[in-house]
Amino acid sequence: MLTLKDANTIIVTALAKGRELELKALTVVVLDHSGEIKACAREDGSSRLRPTVAKGKASGALALETSSRALAEMASARPEFFNSLVAASGGNLVAAAGGVLIKSGTIVLGAVGISGDTSDQDEACAIAGVEAAGYTHE
Repeated sequence: MLTLKDANTIIVTALAKGRELELKALTVVVLDHSGEIKACAREDGSSRLRPTVAKGKASGALALETSSRALAEMASARPEFFNSLVAASGGNLVAAAGGVLIKSGTIVLGAVGISGDTSDQDEACAIAGVEAAGYTHE
């Protein structure tokens, strides 16, 4: 089970990585295995839509058990199918890097999504957070 302590470790580390890289203000959303928000943090200056985007990245990763980077590739290769997935999820899937699974071995414990800078930078911060909490990612 993903604990609140672990979710907060992911957030604190991801935000610290963002400051280290001198990124724009970030928003981090951590979802548990059922897709519910376990923890969320929005840095000062992070725009209003960032929590929705971050949650969409995490939610998509969790729903399809793959990274949101892989979802972006899927959207590019199969746009009609991906549009159907977005519709089926009520618009709760974002196809851009920055959402990664939180795994313990082969067990998916949840997902983290980050929005605020480039998708590649968002993803790097998400990975740093997951690894700092002692988990693996995908």
